[in-house]
Amino acid sequence: MFPQASALLLEGRRQRIEEVVGLRTRTLTVVLEALDDWFNVAAVLRSCEGLGIQELHVVHPHPRLGLSDAVTQGCQKWMDIFCYERFQTCKEVLKARGFRVLASAISPKPSHSLYELCFHEKTALVFGNEHSGVSAATLEAADGCFWIPMNGFSQSLNVSAAVCASLVYALGWRHHHLGQTGDLNDEEKTKLRERFSILSLKQHKKLFHSKL
Repeated sequence: MFPQASALLLEGRRQRIEEVVGLRTRTLTVVLEALDDWFNVAAVLRSCEGLGIQELHVVHPHPRLGLSDAVTQGCQKWMDIFCYERFQTCKEVLKARGFRVLASAISPKPSHSLYELCFHEKTALVFGNEHSGVSAATLEAADGCFWIPMNGFSQSLNVSAAVCASLVYALGWRHHHLGQTGDLNDEEKTKLRERFSILSLKQHKKLFHSKL
């Protein structure tokens, strides 16, 4: 399937797809818990995609309600979005895949500055509701907590800004300590390269509808 789709692309687009695939990661991800504003979800989606994060996990009583092109501006087509009604289900899925789950909050549980964290292992960063933050049940279930150092009078960030700041730091840590941010294996790269090539075609729904 990929050679057929790739053959219809300009060389510059093929090169860009190769670059993006090479920098993609599935071992650093974000969990959004019960956000009220779907435009915040859209902003997080754009930040994640732009920074090379392949997966986003959304916990919400009606998780698919706001995930439309009108809100996300289409960037979700490049990512894998997993939706859950309960955080516990999300956590079980992530733990089964070997992730540590860290909630963004100042908590009685062991809590560390973002700058104290290491990111050599699979890590899921949890961000809560715009007004109330991460729920008490999620704080209890998380493996630990972290907070973003603030140097001004404002002591909090908009959730989308908090996600972006955390991911930039985590990816910077990986680049400095591991020498790379992309970590897909060959099979994952092939599948993603194929998918991105199809999605890059304006007529992909007509040409490859049955394969998407």
